[in-house]
Amino acid sequence: MHTADTDTRKTVLILITLAGATLTASLGISVASVLLPTLTHSFSTTVSNVQWVVLAYLMSVTVSIASAGRLGDLYGARAVLISGLVLFTLASIFSATAPDLPALIFWRTLQGIGGAIMIALPMSIARNYVAADRFGTAMGLLGTTSAAGTALGPSLGGALLAWGDWRIAFWLLACCAALTLVLAFVAIPRTQEAEGASIKKLDLPGTFVLMIALASYAVATSGGVVGIPVPTGVLIAGSLAATLLFVLIETRVAFPLVPMSLLRDKRSSAGFLMNTLISAIMMSTLVVGPFFLAFSLKLSVVLVGLVMAVGPTVAALSGVPAGRLIDRFGPQRVMAIGIVQIIFALLCLAYLPRYFGVGGYVAALCILTPAFQMFLTANNTAVLADAAQDQRGRLSGLLGLSRNIGLMSGASAMSSLFVFVLGTGDAAQARAEDVAHAFSMTFVAAAGLALVTLILAIYSFAMRVDQSAAPVAEGN
Repeated sequence: MHTADTDTRKTVLILITLAGATLTASLGISVASVLLPTLTHSFSTTVSNVQWVVLAYLMSVTVSIASAGRLGDLYGARAVLISGLVLFTLASIFSATAPDLPALIFWRTLQGIGGAIMIALPMSIARNYVAADRFGTAMGLLGTTSAAGTALGPSLGGALLAWGDWRIAFWLLACCAALTLVLAFVAIPRTQEAEGASIKKLDLPGTFVLMIALASYAVATSGGVVGIPVPTGVLIAGSLAATLLFVLIETRVAFPLVPMSLLRDKRSSAGFLMNTLISAIMMSTLVVGPFFLAFSLKLSVVLVGLVMAVGPTVAALSGVPAGRLIDRFGPQRVMAIGIVQIIFALLCLAYLPRYFGVGGYVAALCILTPAFQMFLTANNTAVLADAAQDQRGRLSGLLGLSRNIGLMSGASAMSSLFVFVLGTGDAAQARAEDVAHAFSMTFVAAAGLALVTLILAIYSFAMRVDQSAAPVAEGN
């Protein structure tokens, strides 16, 4: 007999499956990052070469994520998610058995395509099966598992290295993806959403040009390809040219990958832009924080790692509560509160550690990280809540894309700002006072970006009020 309890159990199983996909994709980057020193010894190569084990995955996710969402709309989110899990599982197995570094980088690139699908589609699938009054909680759960994957990766990778060699980490990823694959077959119902799908509805020219634009930008922000002397300025110019060509293509094709009407919608475009800005701010804590902790507060490598783990740990604990707040008070209010808290916390991070040391740094992170979760969960909910079913995969992919662009931009721009204020690229040789000053100025600038985000949020809220009031005015 069909009961409400049965529906609840099915929804919970679906959410567990989606959380597993999100967790596995997050582990895909965080586990690999701790393997790099070991890989340099295993393959007798340099750090510059081995870093592409991480960068290949990141770039592949960034380049593929928008297309992954579109494929979900066309061919069914369930079928595409299962395909992504299969690809991730196989790529993990081949990574674990890679005979040399080029082979490992190649399989990591394919693994990133699977990871892009596993990041893009869970939000879309959750919107299809979770009741509207519980959707915020579902978004919070996915945010929690993403943060948990980021937090668990380094410690889990370290434990695996202590127990065996680096290949065990990729066998673990293969097992996680395979288990999630089984759950996906069992838990996610078959639907007719892919009916009428055709290869003709795929925007192949637009997809190809967008990949070129994103790949050029990703390589530029990551410092270029080792062994290929292409100036960063040339890469940025190429990315801009490809972006302009992409916009031209999207205005002319019958089934665009990113309809310009979607970007002209002020609410959606504001959501993507805010996502990019906040993601850039988030990245600043990861790329600038360690320099301050190591060269100003003089912490050991172990202590730097422990302090840096506070952020992802708090994020993992605050995702679901943030979602519940959204279900109760609405995404707009929670988003505004989250951004205001981000501004306050960034100013705390800029100055408290200079007076209270590690305690001030940890206190600021404990204020900042839940605010990030409040914003991201609320923004994802606001963008997807009213979306048509055939647009949800595309919107989920664009949310993921805007986040990755923000992370790449933040890694480049915030570290460059820190170096500019510091006056030298070698923080180890700088005075502790100069490192502290550069750290403070970087996060004051980050607070300024958060203020811009708050203005965008207020603008977005005003657009929602105007659009909801328009039918009433016409009726009068």
